[in-house]
Amino acid sequence: MSRLPRFGDYRYIGTRDDMVFYDCDDEEQFEQVQTRVDEEDLLSRNLLQAFSPDEPFEARNRGFSPR
Repeated sequence: MSRLPRFGDYRYIGTRDDMVFYDCDDEEQFEQVQTRVDEEDLLSRNLLQAFSPDEPFEARNRGFSPR
């Protein structure tokens, strides 16, 4: 199970620029978000969102759509 730096305790991570959330336990989705984080510098631009509770319904409740 892989996680993004600074988000090691979260399974679902959202990107604020396009309001999409990713499941980090899904290898394909994790690769997609990891590539975006690296190429677009999302972490330092403060464009990542974690959810509490760490569930898809909470991401949707905050306006994010699944990948």
